[in-house]
Amino acid sequence: MKFGISTFVTDQGISPAALGRALDERAFDSLFIAEHTHIPVERRSPYPGGGELPEIYYRTLDPFIVLSTAAAVTERLLLGTGVALVAQRDPIVTAKEVASLDLVSGGRAVFGVGVGWNREEMENHGTDPATRGRLVNERLRAMRELWTKEKAEFHGEFVNFDPVYLWPKPVRRPYPPIYVGGGESAFPRIAALGDAWLANSVPPEQLDPQIERLREVAGRDVPVTVYGVPDTPEVIDGYARVGVERVLFFLTTAPEPETLRDLDTMAQVAARFR
Repeated sequence: MKFGISTFVTDQGISPAALGRALDERAFDSLFIAEHTHIPVERRSPYPGGGELPEIYYRTLDPFIVLSTAAAVTERLLLGTGVALVAQRDPIVTAKEVASLDLVSGGRAVFGVGVGWNREEMENHGTDPATRGRLVNERLRAMRELWTKEKAEFHGEFVNFDPVYLWPKPVRRPYPPIYVGGGESAFPRIAALGDAWLANSVPPEQLDPQIERLREVAGRDVPVTVYGVPDTPEVIDGYARVGVERVLFFLTTAPEPETLRDLDTMAQVAARFR
């Protein structure tokens, strides 16, 4: 089983470069970072975790700048969005950002994607929450065309462009792996457009039957990465038993000294299972 880190990178925590170096030094295989462009002051959408929305949601840095900075100071670390809110992103700009990250990192980009929960946030981007699932699917299909075709074009319900040139192309062919976030409602998207399931803190005992259902929907084995995982050996052992490919420990956003102490503890837990 592989071990990585999921976190919110903000202006109040460890810097992206220091974080990247620390993960490489401790033999973590990946970094997945959250994205929120902004948080509307007047918000009706309830926080999925319950209670007040943590301040880290308000203060996230741009994911592709963070991951590019980490790429510059690391050699092996996979660099993932966890998750990029595709319903709020222009597909042409995003295709260029993903491909650029893959190029400058030497083929280490992972495109973790999600639909999103904050309706007011997506409405500010001109997205209708009622159709966001179809929108995400279509934007992913359009990005695949941009990554794989010299002259790419797309004509759909939400995305429409005549033949265009777009470079760079990703280093990894046909494109960086797409990790699809969400619950069971995301299984058809994984089957059609995804390379892996990015499951959010699902306990091992619940995950096992869900993996079976995913296999049925997809018609194939689908690798599973679980993010937001506590550094508890008993929990990690449960994920190993159900065949999870990777766990992403949840790293609390904090200044560098505290972050390094937390990473030391997580690295010690991971070493037990390698």
